[in-house]
Amino acid sequence: MSAKGGPQFWQIARCDTGQQRDMSKIRLAIVGVGNCASSLLQGLEYYRHLGEQTRPVGLMHYDLGGYRPSDLEVACAFDIDRRKVGRPLEEACFAPPNNTALIWRDLPRYGVTVQMGELHDGIAPHMCSYPADRTFVPSSASPADIEAVLRKTGAEVMLCYLPVGSQKAVERYARACLETGVSLLNCMPVFIVSDEKWASEFAARQIPAVGDDVKSQLGSTILHRTIMKLFAERGIRLKHTYQLNTGGNTDFLNMLDRSRLGTKRKSKTEAVQSALPERMPDVDVHIGPSDYVAWQNDNKVCFLRIEGEGFAGIPIELELRMSVEDSPNSGGVVIDAIRCLKLARDRKIGGPLYSIAAYTMKHPPVQLADSIARERVEKFIAGELER
Repeated sequence: MSAKGGPQFWQIARCDTGQQRDMSKIRLAIVGVGNCASSLLQGLEYYRHLGEQTRPVGLMHYDLGGYRPSDLEVACAFDIDRRKVGRPLEEACFAPPNNTALIWRDLPRYGVTVQMGELHDGIAPHMCSYPADRTFVPSSASPADIEAVLRKTGAEVMLCYLPVGSQKAVERYARACLETGVSLLNCMPVFIVSDEKWASEFAARQIPAVGDDVKSQLGSTILHRTIMKLFAERGIRLKHTYQLNTGGNTDFLNMLDRSRLGTKRKSKTEAVQSALPERMPDVDVHIGPSDYVAWQNDNKVCFLRIEGEGFAGIPIELELRMSVEDSPNSGGVVIDAIRCLKLARDRKIGGPLYSIAAYTMKHPPVQLADSIARERVEKFIAGELER
């Protein structure tokens, strides 16, 4: 099913420049041109060149409600790093400190220049003491008028890729979405869509939103909750568990400041605890980033341990190590969430999309078992479930 018309409030036939735009496209505003944005853009180009005759690998949906990856296009982009601000997007996404794996080097000319965003609390103070190629280097340019840029470029969905702990900055961009009617896809562990006050504002203005804190396609959190759920369903008494992660991108460097980790740790912990029939004592669950290892670059290594008791109290222990390229691992999830937001806009559905958030986010407004969330997402795509 495809419904590529849409609400007049959100969709305009022309940008303020007077140029006609294709109404079947999904116009994106990217906030934070880091590794995740780079992986997404490269991945979109990869799938464009793959061709429809080849079975696409790594996507949960190639065609989602009539929209394909090739229907995503960038309307505007914001960053604060001087090596990215003022540069064409196709160049900026490869600029330091980005260090993710190369998927597709020859990106098209998007006609988008990265604009200076608002800094707020986007950079942790300790990052200034690290080499420039590993950390953020703030630009001295004046911030752009966020709302004016969103309106002028005809943006429909904002991807929030700001650093962990950027509470004020994320809230500023969320407010811009509310003021302009742009949908928010909050990939960061700052609670907006899962916060009752913010969620009610998006609902009151009939703006669809999805958040918070994006899951990887197959990452440490979804793996952890799946195994923990399996233990519980097989009658194993869970005693202790930890999840420790290391990596060498700016995300891990930023998280060396433990004061910025409150919502991140809560998001990951609740994602695991919500999968259990009975909540474990908090003292027996430790989930969170462990350390920054520069030479790992965008490679993330997860160390997982679960201790339990089986038949007659006999101990059962599991240890697992998983290695993934961190940023591309959420690309397919984000592409699906964007297209679901577009379907909601087409159908004039506003407010948090509960089924989509439960399937794609670690801290959604309503936690659901992954199997149930997946089933509801399929019903939403088919038009059988409103949200």
